[in-house]
Amino acid sequence: MNGPWFVETLARNGDVLHRQQVNVLPIRIGRAYDNDCILDDDYVAPRHALVDLDHGKLMLHDLGSRNGVVKHGQRLPSLALTGDTVVRIGHTSLRIRAADFPVAAELLDRTMHGWEGAVPGMAGMLLAAIVALGITWLFDTRHFQPTLYLQALAIGVGGAVAWGGAWAFANRLFGRHARLGRHIFIIGSGAAALATWELASNGLAYAFAWEALTRYGSHGVIALAAGIVYFHLATVKPQLRTRLRWLCLLFAVVGSGLMLIANMQRSGRAADELYMGVVLPPSLRASPDSSVDAYIDQVEAMKEKVDRERASKSDND
Repeated sequence: MNGPWFVETLARNGDVLHRQQVNVLPIRIGRAYDNDCILDDDYVAPRHALVDLDHGKLMLHDLGSRNGVVKHGQRLPSLALTGDTVVRIGHTSLRIRAADFPVAAELLDRTMHGWEGAVPGMAGMLLAAIVALGITWLFDTRHFQPTLYLQALAIGVGGAVAWGGAWAFANRLFGRHARLGRHIFIIGSGAAALATWELASNGLAYAFAWEALTRYGSHGVIALAAGIVYFHLATVKPQLRTRLRWLCLLFAVVGSGLMLIANMQRSGRAADELYMGVVLPPSLRASPDSSVDAYIDQVEAMKEKVDRERASKSDND
């Protein structure tokens, strides 16, 4: 462990706020001006702590301060320092490293700086506005009312900005930048994907009699929601993309499982619904309709099955 040494003050998320070089030991830390490292913190004593070598180890000693030296919530009179040891002095988090402390290799830049700023933000708000106005138009059965569409526009755009702002706050809290524009773009794209899934699944289920899309369509919504959360989290912590993929996959699996359990408790079936809740024009129907005779044959077959089950139950009783 060779000098010089660097005293680093850290933010809550671990980022280095300030780095000060000290060439010789001991290092005196406190609020007074005769210290080697001056902390502008009202909860730090004028002469708070001292860093020096002790039997070949770099040690931090509390100098009898009122608030002490805290590590992992425990107040300690002295402790050994490695390059990764973080201590709290007053309201300030500190880390001390020697000049020969090894640093990690350069990270691959996956932050996609081109998808930041006003352009992605405006694109996200535009997508949110299109989705809000499109859904309102599809379900509007009354005469045209401008206030209804203005209200939908305000809710869509305002909701996208509020959602993106919350993630931008988390991005600034746990990262270096807010990236508000990208978060708004993510939620705008996610809203468009969810609306497209709902329209496409209902349309295909009706046109081709694909009942699975109607009965289990909510699982597609859960998967898309997990994808939206993943892109938000990957923007906040791009270096953890692999872990975040597994985390969001687990979220989707658990969400689908809870949906199946809820359906079983509510109706005794795993399906979301037995019949479509959306009425579409008959012209969209692509698969041939069953004839009346075929329908009666199905009913007769069902009746025979029910009769056999009823007779079997009677015999068992």
